[in-house]
Amino acid sequence: MIGDIVGKLGRRTVSAVLPDLKRQQQIDLVIANGENTAGGRGLTPSTAEELFRAGIDVITSGNHIWENKEVYPLLDSEAPLIRPLNYPPGTPGRGVYQQDGVAVLNVMGRTFMGVTLDCPFRGMDSALAGLRGAKVIIVDLHAEATSEKITMGFYLDGRVSAVVGTHTHVPTADTRVLPGGTAYVSDLGMVGARNSVIGMEYERVLERFLTQLPNRFDPIDNGPAVFNSVLIEIDKETGKAASIERVDRVLE
Repeated sequence: MIGDIVGKLGRRTVSAVLPDLKRQQQIDLVIANGENTAGGRGLTPSTAEELFRAGIDVITSGNHIWENKEVYPLLDSEAPLIRPLNYPPGTPGRGVYQQDGVAVLNVMGRTFMGVTLDCPFRGMDSALAGLRGAKVIIVDLHAEATSEKITMGFYLDGRVSAVVGTHTHVPTADTRVLPGGTAYVSDLGMVGARNSVIGMEYERVLERFLTQLPNRFDPIDNGPAVFNSVLIEIDKETGKAASIERVDRVLE
């Protein structure tokens, strides 16, 4: 599972790192959060296709998926692209992708997210009850607060194979398999500029902090890049995780 991919540099880095990584680690399934892929905010059909060509099997997202309306028809298609399942009924897309006994679920936290959503915990209960024939169940929890993420990890422990956090773009060091057999990490991190503020130009972010005035953050599209991810091993018969480890790279 690959962290939030930020802008053009993030896409180039995935294309450079992922093919060899898949071969070396004999990876069966690649999931990545793509909500910051197009210009640092949102996803487009063309950037989604670029990620699929690079070797990503399923794209998850979050609150920025709505930035480019041209992606809405793709969300409503059969493409392996999902959005948080706890958005209200009638929202484009779906929150669950299932194929060949594997289910990938996307859910969003509510703490500090600035958006009104259905309860993520009850939403997960409902989504899991609707699954049929999936042993391996992987959850992208797109949330700000680590407390909410950790609580969800324990809430789903033993019911899903993995709960992996996204959204903050900062990788955490708490990878572990919980007592019930669920792999967990609070945040994957990102794929984007190393010398940046979560992939964005430092100067524009500083301006926002100093003046408190709204401005646009632009991603850095050159220079050293980081590739943050985790590698999870799951028993396909039981759905329990055997291990989870960080796989991080730096490209100069």
